[in-house]
Amino acid sequence: MNLLKRLLAPLVALLAVSTLAEARETPKPALWEVSDHDTTIYVFGTIHLLPKNYRWRTPKFDAAVERSQELVIETIVDEKNPAAIMSAMASLAFSPGLPPLADRVAPEKRAALAAAVQASGLPPAALDRMETWAAAFILLGNQFKQLGLEGAEGVEISLRRAFAAKGKPVAELESNLEQLSYFDRLPEKAQRDLLEGAIEKPREMSKQFKSMLSAWARGDVAGIARTFDRDLASSPDLQQSLIRQRNANWSRWIEERMQKPGSVLLAVGAGHLAGQYSVLSMLEQRGYRVRRLQ
Repeated sequence: MNLLKRLLAPLVALLAVSTLAEARETPKPALWEVSDHDTTIYVFGTIHLLPKNYRWRTPKFDAAVERSQELVIETIVDEKNPAAIMSAMASLAFSPGLPPLADRVAPEKRAALAAAVQASGLPPAALDRMETWAAAFILLGNQFKQLGLEGAEGVEISLRRAFAAKGKPVAELESNLEQLSYFDRLPEKAQRDLLEGAIEKPREMSKQFKSMLSAWARGDVAGIARTFDRDLASSPDLQQSLIRQRNANWSRWIEERMQKPGSVLLAVGAGHLAGQYSVLSMLEQRGYRVRRLQ
């Protein structure tokens, strides 16, 4: 599923797909402003995967960065010291008495699963001990590597470095453990949907990323919303746990932050800012002024 790649990407690799390097868009990824008399929150929709040397920044975006006193992102993955993410993963990923991983996909998907497991280099017995969402996480990470991922190009990493270089603080909406917990609490059927999405053929995955990148670069919020609606149509559990619940939490965070003066750049996955259940829609329903800048 495309959704898996969007939502797990910040934790799996933080990433760029070299096969997308030929993409050429005039960049104008979506940027909004939520403000009152003494507080401004710039809300930017990110994509967690970018091709190497992909130019996405614009003068309007750079001006928002310059005016922002703090950066807030979904979760901070410390690529230089992964102890926190590994500890969170280990605390949630394993359970006794699970069926073999092959029994958790449809029969017609078992050959693809076996190939993905073999490519990962991990012992099948180790994956059999993992909860389904965690096995999906591991196998997707290996898919990213096969596509030629790099860790230096993602929007969040770029922004973290820019803010740190100027001595500005960087905060997170969710800890690594909190973010992984959303996957851990999914019903088994939803987890199996994620697993089947993690073993797609690399060529198909590359095509999906190209489409995602193009929509993001154009600032095509309606297109992003349609894609998320399509991906979530067959799984209300995924929609509720991974999108609506988190969007509600993040909209409340913005409301609370609006009570303090200053300016903040909030950068979260673009899918959370698109559609009728988006963070921005929730704010507008509560009477906040949301203005699109780009």
